[in-house]
Amino acid sequence: MIGTLPLATLFDAADRAERIGVGGDEVLVAAGIIGREAYLRRLAAWLGLQFAALDGEDDRPGDLIPPPQALAAGFVALRRTPSGLLIAAAPQGRRIRDLVQLARTLPATGNTLHLTSPERLEAYVLRHAGRRLAEAAAFDLKRRAPDLSAAVRRGRRHLPAAIGGGIILAALLAAGAAGAVTQIVLSFVFLGWIALRVLALMHADNARPPRLTCPDSDLPRYTIVVPLYREAPMVAPLLAALGALDYPREKLDILLVIEADDAETRAAIEKAGAAPHVRVVVSPAPGPRTKPKALNAALAFARGEHLVVYDAEDRPEPGQLRHAVAAFREGGPALACVQARLAIENARDGWLTRLFAGEYAGQFDVLLPMVTAHHLPLPLGGTSNHFRADVLRRVGGWDAFNVTEDADLGIRLARFGWQTGLIASTTWEEAPRRLPAWLRQRTRWFKGWMQTWLVHMRRPRRLLGELGLTGFLAFQLMIGGSVLSALVHPLFVLVLALHAAEGFATASGGVGVLLAGLTVATLTFGYLTSAALALAGLGRRRLLSIGWVAATMPVYWLLLSAAAWRAAWQLAVDPFHWEKTEHGLALTSVRQAGAPEDERKRDGRRIGGDVLAGKAG
Repeated sequence: MIGTLPLATLFDAADRAERIGVGGDEVLVAAGIIGREAYLRRLAAWLGLQFAALDGEDDRPGDLIPPPQALAAGFVALRRTPSGLLIAAAPQGRRIRDLVQLARTLPATGNTLHLTSPERLEAYVLRHAGRRLAEAAAFDLKRRAPDLSAAVRRGRRHLPAAIGGGIILAALLAAGAAGAVTQIVLSFVFLGWIALRVLALMHADNARPPRLTCPDSDLPRYTIVVPLYREAPMVAPLLAALGALDYPREKLDILLVIEADDAETRAAIEKAGAAPHVRVVVSPAPGPRTKPKALNAALAFARGEHLVVYDAEDRPEPGQLRHAVAAFREGGPALACVQARLAIENARDGWLTRLFAGEYAGQFDVLLPMVTAHHLPLPLGGTSNHFRADVLRRVGGWDAFNVTEDADLGIRLARFGWQTGLIASTTWEEAPRRLPAWLRQRTRWFKGWMQTWLVHMRRPRRLLGELGLTGFLAFQLMIGGSVLSALVHPLFVLVLALHAAEGFATASGGVGVLLAGLTVATLTFGYLTSAALALAGLGRRRLLSIGWVAATMPVYWLLLSAAAWRAAWQLAVDPFHWEKTEHGLALTSVRQAGAPEDERKRDGRRIGGDVLAGKAG
């Protein structure tokens, strides 16, 4: 108990609390010196207040059903009494100072206020409002803005099949002018997609990490959300990577989101002995079993001013949270989200991982810097998205029915007038080594991009007004163009093969020669641009030694096309199915070789190593 702690420990805790801007209780709890409930029980006794266990007959809510917002607020109304509402509060940090002042100035506080622990308050709210929380996680966006949710299909169940059939019929069966016009239109869409990448190659990426001038005392509380499903082997290395973050642990709020039937992952978390600032949230059963639904479930528990999403295999650079805070402060109140750059750690595992690494390097180190520099809508990557938590709640969180919830949310933020930025900090990820795993993952991505395009194109004129002409065209090329180019690519290859078989000079006269030339130009420039984008990104990552894989881009494009057509079929018959990507299979690592010098020096080093912080390890 607090009364038995050495005076020197209390002075040390008070000193650290003052330096980093938290309460002394948070320092003691984070260091493992005292449990939070033990602290609050002793505090209640000292203030002459009752400690509410919230697990007995007297704690039934009656007509005061706790709202989901109670989880983040840290207090809940229990029942009505002659003196007014009886409140159970779970104060932490500097709120305790306000509570002490209140108890001293209002002696009758004990009649209207009880203390409890955050864990007991959460259990109470889940027991009495769990159904509301579950339904909100799955269906809140659909209820609030049905036009922005993929759950509302509006009779388009067979649209992907119709589009695919139309493309095939137009390309192969249409005669004369109809077939020529179709091919020309598709070629120009494809060429627009290429032009966007050429502009990115011409853009100089002068991004530098923002100035990290914010002292620890001014750092905001940060929530880290990690959705886990069948990730037991990844728990220990994940917690180690999060523990290496250069951020005061007293200001971290880490939420590990698991499924109710995932006993192995839960057991792995318990075995790892997670720190006090790590909590487990169980994703509710109603609705689809998807990552965005799990993220929505966690959002109700989030206590941080900022929130970031990581995946189980992610290894963020230690300074990433500080970089994000600095970016938010430099970017002003309109900046709602910043995306860290993703890179492939196991790039040397094989041909697929090398291509994946080139693709990611081109995307995050070449294309997206140009996109954010011109304030275009940014389809977010699936991880390392840093948000202002209040804005995230205002725009409806994630769409539980969209299997690329990240891309959808990035476009939705832009439609609501918020800006998204890119920070010069890396998160290292693991790419699938084997083709079946790669195909399942890429199918899910294409399916989600199709969902995203269909959702936001429900009202094209409204979308044009919200994004502006440049943003509207960028959306069409980055989302719609990526999908369409993958779908039509094998048809262009087939048309080219037919022209070659007939002989380019005699193929249907002058029109045939023109179409053949357009096909050759489209495919050639597409391959070359994709290869150049990958090589430019690999160069910036200091990984040009694997750049030879760019020569195999035509084969890779055929694989992308296979995934896109598989996605179109799934969208028609099983739109919300989430194909899980297995992690923990990497054989090699380029992280140390590819990291900047200052990050290499800090990698793996735990920050804040004073006496108190060291006791928590």
